[in-house]
Amino acid sequence: MPRYFWLDEDMAAAAKHGGYFDAWHKLALPGAKCHTCGATWSNAGHHYPSVDLSQLPERREFEKPRPEPFSEFARLRELVRPLAPPNAELPPGTGFGLLAGTASGEFGPIAWVGGLKLLVSRDALERLQTGGVKGLLACPTEVRFRRKDSPELLELQIEPRGQLHPDCIPPDVPPPCPTCGRHGFSRPDEPILDAASLPTDRDLFRVGNFATMIIGTEPFVEAVRRLELDGITFRELPTR
Repeated sequence: MPRYFWLDEDMAAAAKHGGYFDAWHKLALPGAKCHTCGATWSNAGHHYPSVDLSQLPERREFEKPRPEPFSEFARLRELVRPLAPPNAELPPGTGFGLLAGTASGEFGPIAWVGGLKLLVSRDALERLQTGGVKGLLACPTEVRFRRKDSPELLELQIEPRGQLHPDCIPPDVPPPCPTCGRHGFSRPDEPILDAASLPTDRDLFRVGNFATMIIGTEPFVEAVRRLELDGITFRELPTR
């Protein structure tokens, strides 16, 4: 049986290196105000640094975070859809384009931004790929460092795939909204992955219905440990 692990930031490693980011994506879909469920919301964990919106005539409409009526959000989403990966859900708050901002201090081979995004050094990326890790898509960044010998850190585009199993979602949680798709529940204390939904073409992905959770396969975890790449903690999750 394949084994899957929930990835989180190793705070001890982060403290040892002492690096700090003040960076995020410049462009994003707005939040949505849904007329059906009444929620005003945006999502976290949906980031596509490989998607370049700079040539869209409507580019400026993606610059300012704000809530919009669902109809306006849907109009903007359709402008982006041809540029996004096939079948991407693109919920409210989805970010696009290169990570931009500043950074200070030192960083290890793997670094986190806001506990949500994974950056890797060029050397670490090449060693992971040589070690057999599948499906890694790394994008350059526009992060400015405050020293001349700045490291080259690449952002991994980690796409939502697979689902949490319904058994770990409280039974009193309403189903997803038929209009905006919002499925409002807190992260389970004991997550279970839906085995039938998990991808087989990649070793790193986000949970589709809780995209702040990053999942690594056993080959990914073994490669990180074998190569002694610090920066990540692992918690094995059951599947059903």
